[in-house]
Amino acid sequence: MSKRAQLSDDEDGSGSDVSLINVDFDFLSPNPDVDYQAIKRLLSQLFGRDAEQFNLHELTELILAQPNIGSTIKTDGEESDPYALLTVLNMHIHHEHPSIKAIAQYCLSKASETTSSSTLHSTLQTLFSQSENHVGLIICERLINMPVQTIPPLYNMLKDEVRNAVAQNLPYKFSHLLFISRTYHLSLEEESQLANSISESDARKKKGKTKKRKSEANDGGQDARPEDGIYPFHPEDPAITELASHTLNYKYTAPLPDLQQETRDKHAFGLDVRGRMMLLPIVPSSESNSNAMETDEARDTWDVLAETLMNTYGAH
Repeated sequence: MSKRAQLSDDEDGSGSDVSLINVDFDFLSPNPDVDYQAIKRLLSQLFGRDAEQFNLHELTELILAQPNIGSTIKTDGEESDPYALLTVLNMHIHHEHPSIKAIAQYCLSKASETTSSSTLHSTLQTLFSQSENHVGLIICERLINMPVQTIPPLYNMLKDEVRNAVAQNLPYKFSHLLFISRTYHLSLEEESQLANSISESDARKKKGKTKKRKSEANDGGQDARPEDGIYPFHPEDPAITELASHTLNYKYTAPLPDLQQETRDKHAFGLDVRGRMMLLPIVPSSESNSNAMETDEARDTWDVLAETLMNTYGAH
């Protein structure tokens, strides 16, 4: 169950009035005996208000049924709850599974909602209607306060696990990876209110070097407001989007609960949380051959993704 990597969140607190706790993050294989409830909660968080459409019980069991693919992050030993999860599921091998079928139909539905995403819709429709090229569904979620530095090792491990599986003739050779992620939208007024609130808060306390470093890591160095006002919950999303052939931001199908809608209308509470999908083709990188998933020497999109995340967000 134990894996190679261990990451320590150990930062110098000098110059700050904030007490810091050193935490060791252990990277472990998903454990069917203890991880079910925590993984199901992470899936519910990932899919937001639309989570009930995806048969989370069955999806959690499918994830736990892959003994050598995917990783969790824990801090209190193998018997504790995971704080993060990264794995990949073959959408073609499991195309009749109720959760995978629901996710495929959901993605097609969201991609058909706007004319600007028609190309994504046609691409997904083609991929889902044939059997030669397989799509890997990437599932990545964690508690909101998990440092982004924990994410690059997860992807590096997943890359190695997928290649080891392919070498054993297991069905993990993918032509595309489909990422499902979370975002939130801020109107200009909401962003102005948030900026003013942060400025007032900063004025009342000292801003230590450690807190500044953490803020820069969490926002991925993006200070400018996106044109559409949509921000990722996952700081690594922009790096994935750069490699993706298609990216779609969408609103959830399920409406907000009445109370949350009322408070949002009064600008008092709640984020406008939305979803995002990114389709990333697995292609050989420069000077690699077409058998990129089958040889140690070949390089492809898996390598580029893992290296990009490590260079941008990895612990230094």
